[in-house]
Amino acid sequence: MTHCHTIIDELRKRGFRITPQREMIINAVAHNPQHITAEEVSERLQEHTQAINIATVYRTLDLLWQEGFACRNDLSEGKIIYATFQHGPHIHLVCRKCNRIIDADVKVLNSLRDNLISNYQFRPNLDHISIFGICADCQA
Repeated sequence: MTHCHTIIDELRKRGFRITPQREMIINAVAHNPQHITAEEVSERLQEHTQAINIATVYRTLDLLWQEGFACRNDLSEGKIIYATFQHGPHIHLVCRKCNRIIDADVKVLNSLRDNLISNYQFRPNLDHISIFGICADCQA
């Protein structure tokens, strides 16, 4: 069973109705090799059908995020990206000056995760986050 069908089956088990539009949106996100914005999902699907509007795309992406099947990150300037967790854990380091995005290994957050668990009894999801700052080139 493909990754998108696993998500669809699990949503059905949880009582969510899977319309043809939802299925197309889930397929578009699950089969995209990179992060994708709602607008990009909408544009890709508009090439095949006019039956999906941007509001439906946003609602479906929000459902995937709320139900734990996708992550969403703010990369500044209103650019929200989505990916299913099949994409793998990583950190986006986003430069506030040039908007450059550097991918970093999540292992650098292990001590933070351990600290939050032990000191605050809070179990964070740090598998896919954005951290804003200034890159080396802009600091120079």
